[in-house]
Amino acid sequence: MQRVRYLKSGWQLLKSSCEGAAKQANTPSSASRCYSHASSSFGLLFDIDGVLVRGKTPIPAAKQCFKNLVDRSGKYKVPVVFVTNAGNCMRQTKAEHLSHLLEVEVSPDQVMLSHSPLRMFTQFHKMRVLVSGQGPVEEVAHNLGFQDVVTIDVLREAYPVLDVVDHNRRPKDVVPPTKGLRPIDAVVLFGEPIRWETNLQLIVDVLLTGGNPGSTWSSAHYPHIPVLACNMDLLWMAEAWNPRFGHGMFLVCLESLYKKVTGYELKYEALIGKPSVVTYNYAELLIRQQAERLGWNTPVKRVYAIGDNPMADIYGANLYNRYLQSSRHTKAQMQAQSAGGSIDPSAVDDTPKMTSAELGGASGVVERDLPEGCSSILVCTGVYSKDQQELLSDPTKTVTEQRIFHGHRDFRFDPSLTQPSFVVHDVKEAVELVFKQEGWPLQ
Repeated sequence: MQRVRYLKSGWQLLKSSCEGAAKQANTPSSASRCYSHASSSFGLLFDIDGVLVRGKTPIPAAKQCFKNLVDRSGKYKVPVVFVTNAGNCMRQTKAEHLSHLLEVEVSPDQVMLSHSPLRMFTQFHKMRVLVSGQGPVEEVAHNLGFQDVVTIDVLREAYPVLDVVDHNRRPKDVVPPTKGLRPIDAVVLFGEPIRWETNLQLIVDVLLTGGNPGSTWSSAHYPHIPVLACNMDLLWMAEAWNPRFGHGMFLVCLESLYKKVTGYELKYEALIGKPSVVTYNYAELLIRQQAERLGWNTPVKRVYAIGDNPMADIYGANLYNRYLQSSRHTKAQMQAQSAGGSIDPSAVDDTPKMTSAELGGASGVVERDLPEGCSSILVCTGVYSKDQQELLSDPTKTVTEQRIFHGHRDFRFDPSLTQPSFVVHDVKEAVELVFKQEGWPLQ
């Protein structure tokens, strides 16, 4: 309950900041562009790798797609948010990169990285946190609200005898003295590091010593200090013909090592990024912000999530849609009860209950009006390829044990959640399909 209260406070802070930004951006000229399709309001969530780019190379259909999504003045016709599980940079940097590749203006407010929802986890912001990843991880952590940040490099320097896998990095001749640090209170995993062996060793050291890696390992430190992980992607698509290891693979290694050494399961305080529900709730809030900036005066009714990874993008969008339906059902039941009515037994919500990992802290947090649904669109330009994979024709009759599950350990394998609402060749076809579904002219 304490965790939910903190997250609720985080949502309120985020919502107020978004509303302030939207009001500031709502100049008379933008406010005059009132919403003209009141019966059909929607927003678009775009994955990046495998949908818009492969590594540093734009997918050909992406540029034309975004030329159609903006008007002659360069303003977006509908709310657009980029949702990526990448997290090794700042939002400003990613926005500038996308603007250059797509040849349209992308603002930081339209970009959501895997770690973005950590802004809501305010209960950890004053703790001393160890951060793992690559790129400007310390700057990213401070930008998210963390005030006392320790990097793996700083930890390694403070305890020079801990990192010994690479013989060339071992202390030569005289072993330097241990400087020591104040205890670590929590661990934040932003993304895959460069030296996996160093990060794995030092993170396990921190977990098995209660945040004091200069002391002796002990099973008494279980449950261990909190671990927050971003980006669960096992695989992702770059320029290579085949998928590459993602941060999810690093998490598999960490979980396996921890259990092998201790006999216990590694526990996560939070799993952030697609496919967790909290990630889509955050993305929807950004969609709402974009709609207000466009001068729309009706809520966004439907969200379309376009991605290339069945286990991240499609699973996540469908899980979020399930959450939306369950939330609508619960709200309707509560309204009926408050009006003095009784609960209709035939209207009982029989959808599977979500695990805490799948919710990622979303349960009991969102009080605003939510969209009516979220549709998933799978493109064939990234992780998923029709030539290499076949979608299940009937997921309800599939023997799940025979399927290879690429999702995170703490997420259930539900084959129905990997089934997209639509399958198209590329992102251009995806956007054309959405506009046709909604009865909007694209040109």
